[in-house]
Amino acid sequence: MNQTDHQLLIVTSKARSDKAINELKGLLEGINLDNVVNDSEVNELILWCDKHRELIDRNPFNELMYVIRQAIIENIPTVEAIEDLFYLCQKYEGDSYYYKAVTADLQTLHGLCHGILSDGVITDDEVFNLYDWLNKNQHLNTYYPYDEIRSLVSSIVRDKIITEEEKLVLKAYFKQFVNIVDPSIKQKVEDETKGLTIMEYCTSDPEVVFEGKTFCITGALKRGKREELQSDISKLGGIPVNNISKKTDYLIVADNGNPAWAFSCYGRKIEQAINLRKQGHVITLIHEFDFCDIIDDLNN
Repeated sequence: MNQTDHQLLIVTSKARSDKAINELKGLLEGINLDNVVNDSEVNELILWCDKHRELIDRNPFNELMYVIRQAIIENIPTVEAIEDLFYLCQKYEGDSYYYKAVTADLQTLHGLCHGILSDGVITDDEVFNLYDWLNKNQHLNTYYPYDEIRSLVSSIVRDKIITEEEKLVLKAYFKQFVNIVDPSIKQKVEDETKGLTIMEYCTSDPEVVFEGKTFCITGALKRGKREELQSDISKLGGIPVNNISKKTDYLIVADNGNPAWAFSCYGRKIEQAINLRKQGHVITLIHEFDFCDIIDDLNN
């Protein structure tokens, strides 16, 4: 490829990306019209990915590709994967402000949490300044994890006194989606928050009742296969389900290391769970690693 052709690809990449997203949205609608997804349709989706591989590094394309790849690799039920992809397409297509501004702000929030936790110490100023930032960015309402972070931080600063225990709660919450690079700081945070339970949020080290309770999994698992985890749930008396509803007791959030944090492949179900919580339904969100540890302990 000569330099002129390369520059043309850069200049037109936004238009080509928009066209590809619209094409994907139509392809997904067509595949799902009969509510059945067969092998030939999945193969066509794979071929479509190959055809648009040159856009893989561009948002939101990298996130869409991530969902497709993980759905294929992890054998996520195809109907669920189609719904997740369509969800992301609608987010992108329906509101350019959402994608340009909200995505950037959610990623900034991620960076803020990472920065606060980066030295393993949380100060009063950091908490109060984060609270101010959250209040100035209320356009992020309804988007995970803004709502839960704001609720947690608001409860901490309400009395204008931040205790060491409350700082530990923040550390335990932030570490769920912040990957600290420095191994010594990471271990320090792990040691300080070991055994700490965060009530009413994405729970760390939770107590889980299996008998008669319903469990839904979202995202691509890093420990084993989905069907294996569902089998473990059934053996312990739980009921694995594929969709979130008012009857769901636990949502297992897989792949918490996904770099596409703001538009991860489990966004749709997390959004549904949080909306049900706001309506008064009790749904516990548990990260995959914590849940697998619980099952391992029960099986040993």
